[in-house]
Amino acid sequence: MFDYLQNNYSLAKRIVVCCGAGNNAGDGYVIARLAMQAGMDVSVISLVDTKKLTGDANTACKDWKALGHQLADYSAEELQKADVIVDALLGTGLQRDVGGEWAELIMAINQSGKPVIAVDIPSGLYADTGRVAGCAIKATATMTFIGLKKGLFTHHGVDHCGKILFDDLSIPQAVYAKQTAQAELLNWPDLQTHLISRKASSHKHQCGHVLILGGDQGMPGAVRMTAESALRCGAGLVTVVTHKEHLPVILAGRAEIMLLASDDGHVPAELLSRVNAVVVGPGLSSSHWSQNLLAAALDCHAPKVLDAGALRMLSENNERREDWILTPHAGEAAALLGETSSAIQDSRFSSVELLQQKYSGHIILKGAGSLLQSPDSLPVLCPYGNPGMATAGMGDVLSGLLGGLLAQGYDLNLATKMGLCVHSLAADRAAAEGEVGMLASDLYPHIRQLMNSQVSNGKNNV
Repeated sequence: MFDYLQNNYSLAKRIVVCCGAGNNAGDGYVIARLAMQAGMDVSVISLVDTKKLTGDANTACKDWKALGHQLADYSAEELQKADVIVDALLGTGLQRDVGGEWAELIMAINQSGKPVIAVDIPSGLYADTGRVAGCAIKATATMTFIGLKKGLFTHHGVDHCGKILFDDLSIPQAVYAKQTAQAELLNWPDLQTHLISRKASSHKHQCGHVLILGGDQGMPGAVRMTAESALRCGAGLVTVVTHKEHLPVILAGRAEIMLLASDDGHVPAELLSRVNAVVVGPGLSSSHWSQNLLAAALDCHAPKVLDAGALRMLSENNERREDWILTPHAGEAAALLGETSSAIQDSRFSSVELLQQKYSGHIILKGAGSLLQSPDSLPVLCPYGNPGMATAGMGDVLSGLLGGLLAQGYDLNLATKMGLCVHSLAADRAAAEGEVGMLASDLYPHIRQLMNSQVSNGKNNV
């Protein structure tokens, strides 16, 4: 961590290291000693009596004191003198919310405006959930050791970690092999090797037919975006069933979408029998028309994606399916589990597991650090995405992407992982022009590029 500090803050002359009581504090004293030996001006602030330190932390503290320096008194002025602040207050063993002088120091560090490097995890952040324990350090960078912590990548973790760095401390692979992982982190370079290349003789019927059911009165936009997303990720055919008055709007926006009007929510059995995937829910309400569309989707043999209005209707029964993907955000997950949105967010990993246990199939819990839970699998975490995705229609684009992948022959497990990655990475690319004002439809060209990233002469273009 000191190497990182030197390499990335080469002009820094004054370092303030804030230490607590455990091994995290021991790391802080090591960093302080190395910085002093390198000729930096170092202050160490401790909120505990150093005589109470034990083990390696005690040894590290004594090594630092042996250089002839004493602890500095905490003050806002002391923090303001720093070029860089090192957070070594609280580690992964946090058991309760932060209060008193600990909270006071954390808030002062956050208000200092100085770069902050967190040791292992930002102090005040729960390592397993990403929940803030009353208050937490907002780090510029977090260097975590030995293993990645789940809470760094989801919920409030994404607001507090800054740039996430990792060092395995040269732990032997044989040691890792004996450990049980708690989650899987998605990695696009690995996933893109599974992209399906098209034969020179391919035709549209070999590339899959997606059926999209939705768009209740006054809501044509959702199915329009879902349909184009399915086309942009490679589906050969896309048919939308919606209200008659929506047809001109959808057709004007994308002529390649096939349309079928339904006055009562009825979907012809012949159409249901020949599609390869179904997406139901975008723009649906609780009307009788919407309920008929959901019933038609559930009667279809093809794998299906349920989102938005379909999830709200699903919350009224306990149906279980192996052949579906549910894509709730926190509010929809709360309805599905009979919880509050805040309860879902504070325990995102257990929430997605409970959703899968209750409804079966594959569950994507959307949000910062989207999670995927599939049958008999570890939870999967998506490390991509950005705040520009906080805009209407992003979920519709994801649903269409998932439907398009299913229709092309990707199995449910691979489709969910690939869909999450492509969706979030496309958003990251679109955000190159700025997160504020980014639209869901801005993702389309990047979805197309990502779906072709392994196809051109077998080269990896990412």
